[in-house]
Parts: sequence; structure tokens; C-alpha cells
Amino acid sequence: MQPLLPVRDLRKGGGIRKYGDRLVLDSIFYVLRSGCQWRMLPHDLMPFDAAHRWFTKWREDGTWDRVHDELRRQVRVEAGRDPEPSAAVIDAQSIKTSEGGEARGFDAGKRTTGRKRHAIVDTMGLLLVVAVTSASVQDRAGGRTVLARLAAGFRTVGLVWADGGYANSVDSTLLSWARDALNIVVEIVKRTDDVKGFKILPRRWVVERTFGWLVRNRRLARDYERLTATSEAMIKVAMIRLMLVRLAGQSARWSHEPHRKTARTETVENLIAA
Repeated sequence: MQPLLPVRDLRKGGGIRKYGDRLVLDSIFYVLRSGCQWRMLPHDLMPFDAAHRWFTKWREDGTWDRVHDELRRQVRVEAGRDPEPSAAVIDAQSIKTSEGGEARGFDAGKRTTGRKRHAIVDTMGLLLVVAVTSASVQDRAGGRTVLARLAAGFRTVGLVWADGGYANSVDSTLLSWARDALNIVVEIVKRTDDVKGFKILPRRWVVERTFGWLVRNRRLARDYERLTATSEAMIKVAMIRLMLVRLAGQSARWSHEPHRKTARTETVENLIAA
């Protein structure tokens, strides 16, 4: 991951960094995995304000986006796929929020007060685009947002599978809009009428599995972020960590820059690797 991170330009006033990139990532991954507040970072890691500052800086300058997209290409190539996908799956997940923050509403269908994560993933379950909105936003409205982002960033995708929430006998405008404006075919994967209860459906289970990967991180078990842009960045950080594990071919074990190893440091490393 080191070559993907920005290099400080000394000619523009960038001095020697006090903390290495590994320690910065360790601190951010700790918040992601443990779900703790930034102020609760253990003293073995970097100060909370510095960790939060680097997380925000990399969100604003697009570093998380660039790293995420490059790692996804590498994972696909390692799996014998083309670097860029040709098909994808769309779905939404309603999640509770902490009090306060922007874009907070009530999802009557899920009976959830909070936000909604609209995501499109490839056929391996790797994230392509994500948008976080109020939970009151309908799937079709959020679908327009992520489909537009998909068309702008992935010209190779021509087919997207979706569930019945994105089109029905009354409103199928999303399908025609995607076809005419974006040149993307949205295919609805429907449940059979005679099936009751939970049933794994072809194609759609891929994105459901991705949501399951995300909520394994306590920071994403609910939405604690004040800004939706921060929520989207934290989701990409979670996928970055997952893809690093895949590329390493083993459990992620992050070591710090050389410093005295303590019992708490070992506990922190074990939590990050869990």
C-alpha cells in the first residue's frame, strides 16, 4: 500500500513527518475495527487528533478513493478477472445512527431511524461506488445517484442486477432512465411468489455479503459519523483493509514503526488483525 499513499513535497513546505504511514493506518484501522471514539485511541498508537487529521486529509484529497480503486483492480487481477468489471449488483442497507449529524431520517419499510447506504459492487462483492443518504430516501432515488457515479467512473459496466425495490409495475422509470441516459441495463432479480421467508437469490446475495463484511467493523455496525462524506470514506477504509488481507493471503497483522513493544501494543495488533 505504501506506493499508493501521497508523498510529501518538501518544496511546498512539507517537513519530515512525525508519524509513519504504517502507524497512521494502524490508528485508523483501530477506530474502524473497535468502533471506539477517536479520543479513545490507546496511547501506543498516534494521538487521536493527528489520526483524525490524516483520515480527514486523505478523504478530502481523494487518497482513500485512489487507494481503494487500485487495490480493487489488483484483487480482481489476482482472481483471474479483468481489472475493470462488466457487470455489477446494486442494493441498499438502512442503518441506525447516533444522535445528530446531517442526513438522518426514518425508513418506514425497515422501521429504522438513521441513514441508508446505497452501494454497487462487482460480481466478487468488491465495492464500486457508494452513497450515504437519509434513511427516508427511497431505493430508486438513491439508485439514481450511485448509477450516475457508476456510469461516470466505470464505462465498462453495462449490466446491473437489482431487487424489486428499484422497479415495480407502477414505477419503472429508473430502468428506462439508466438504459437511455447511462447506457446501463438494470435487470430486476425477483423472488418467486410461492416462496415465503428468507431465501438466497442469485446475484443479489453478493451485495448482501458485502454489507455483512462491512458491519463486522464496529464503527460501521451503526453510523457514528456527523457527515455522510465521512461515512462513505469509512466504508472505503473497511474495504481497503479487507482487500489488503486478500492480497496478503493471510490474516492482516500490522506492525508499528520501530518502538518499544508493550502488552497493550500486542492487544491492539490482535484487535486490528481480528
